[in-house]
Amino acid sequence: MPRSNLRNYLQLHLVVLAWGLTAILGKLIQLPPVDLVLWRTAVAALCFCLLACAMGHPLCLSWRRTLAMLAVGALLGLHWVLFFWSARLATASVCLAAMPTGMLWASLIEPLIDGSRRWRPAELLVGVVMVGAVWLIYQVEFRYWLGFSVAIGAAVLAAFFATLSKQLVARDIHWSVMGCYQMAGACLAALLARPVLEVGVLPVVPDGVSAVWLGVLALVCTVAAYAGFMDALRRVSVFTVNVVYNMEPVYGILLAAFVFGRAEVMSAGFYFGAGIIIAVVLAVPWVRRWAER
Repeated sequence: MPRSNLRNYLQLHLVVLAWGLTAILGKLIQLPPVDLVLWRTAVAALCFCLLACAMGHPLCLSWRRTLAMLAVGALLGLHWVLFFWSARLATASVCLAAMPTGMLWASLIEPLIDGSRRWRPAELLVGVVMVGAVWLIYQVEFRYWLGFSVAIGAAVLAAFFATLSKQLVARDIHWSVMGCYQMAGACLAALLARPVLEVGVLPVVPDGVSAVWLGVLALVCTVAAYAGFMDALRRVSVFTVNVVYNMEPVYGILLAAFVFGRAEVMSAGFYFGAGIIIAVVLAVPWVRRWAER
């Protein structure tokens, strides 16, 4: 593998490892899911704004680009609300296990958005296998069906976000500027969703311990991970991103078992499904070469 490709894959795996922490932090932070997203995105938007100013990238853009980034950010905000809500309804492991279905959704969505309207059979095949593995997890952990279903909705929104972000990256907007507007859009979406999903308009203020974990979530799992994700997205396809992204449940499940102990121990069928996910991730390069031949 060329050194540049190795760097891209390593960078994506570090990003996914940081994202694997989010469900764990979401259970450690004692805030409603909407408020968690609201505070997370507010802090991240401020950080991206400061980074953009420090690096000399102007924040003044055309109103069309601004609205586009705010709208994509709103999708991200709703994705996070569903993601953390799922972790509260079920467990961190069950929530993370649903995320690989984003590969199938992205394979269906990307050709429609970029105008090609051509689905690649190899990608659809891998996506179907992923769905089969996740369906197995669904069958053996049926008591968490509601949390799992909410997580599926979060995966669909994640696929839309990744695909639309790819279109924005192609317009040569720096990641710090894009991050500022997208986090602002996510924060606005959470603020508007709060009266519907929670009681009252104003968010709950986090206590000392939750504030520390919230800082880790905002700075490490959001700002740093987002910067690495956007940088890699300029050089790799959305499908490749989703392939590596399928390691998030593996990293997250291992970390959750380490942090929460027996509360995160699942059945043998659950881990069998996770094993299928790992095998598919490792087999993807050979499947794509076979399909191209």
